[in-house]
Amino acid sequence: MRDNRPMADSRTAQSWTVVVPVKGTSAGKSRLAPGVDPETRMRLMQAFASDAIAALLSSEAVERVIVVTEPASEAATVLAALGADIVDDPRAGLNAAVAAGIARADPRAPVAALLGDLPCLVPDDVDLALERAQEHPLAFVPDAAGLGTTLITARAGDRLTPRYGEGSAARHRAAGHHELDLPAASGLRLDVDTEADLARAVAHGVGPATRSALALRTA
Repeated sequence: MRDNRPMADSRTAQSWTVVVPVKGTSAGKSRLAPGVDPETRMRLMQAFASDAIAALLSSEAVERVIVVTEPASEAATVLAALGADIVDDPRAGLNAAVAAGIARADPRAPVAALLGDLPCLVPDDVDLALERAQEHPLAFVPDAAGLGTTLITARAGDRLTPRYGEGSAARHRAAGHHELDLPAASGLRLDVDTEADLARAVAHGVGPATRSALALRTA
């Protein structure tokens, strides 16, 4: 017997837009490999973002990925080739960059913002987080230290306002974001800001772009 029930719930669960801010220059990640040349640091940053965005684009829950970066940068070329839409970075800080991407999202769809320094991210991590986020008007995922934020989400019709920066987990929580209960080993918890973070990520398992960048770094 054919099931004629509406497909709305399934569609809603698979319609997320995710905004990812990505630095188009080597100015970011100053605490990561501070002694190496800017080109090597830039290569690592792009690799982290490539692996994170590849995981997003392979997620069953994600319909569109918007990358906010400098359109003329190498990062924009690489990430557009993966399938991301590129939006110009207003160059007014991280929250302004995220807000610029959110402004380009369909207001009828649920929207999320993800930091691009998550080289361990895999589609299953994304699927689980967005499935649980669907249960709350606003939600967030703290970083491994529990102080920063790697992901913020809003269901369709709810306004998403980024509050990234030092101590952002407390600000997102105070603004009404529900903290998502994810495994400690989720790739969403393994952001990379320092060499120690990178060592932890490598031990967990990083994506192919990051593995290639690390191989070039040590060659």
